[in-house]
Amino acid sequence: MTFIEEGDVAYTMINGKKVPVVKCETEVVLRNKDTNKEYNSDAEAEADIADPNTSTTREQVVRSVKIKVAAMPALGASSKEL
Repeated sequence: MTFIEEGDVAYTMINGKKVPVVKCETEVVLRNKDTNKEYNSDAEAEADIADPNTSTTREQVVRSVKIKVAAMPALGASSKEL
């Protein structure tokens, strides 16, 4: 099971220029590396760790992340071309 963390674009001022701050959409796989149980959210993994009826520890839970990038500037492009 994977879950999506949505991307976002915000803007900030740096040296008097408006600069985009991009948070990319990510596809997350969160699973227990010993049992291969997959979680639908961080909260679900935390609940499994906190559950006294399971032996799950924080060290057993691993996260794989795929970052989706909408567009990349051309190689060698200067910041003035963006």
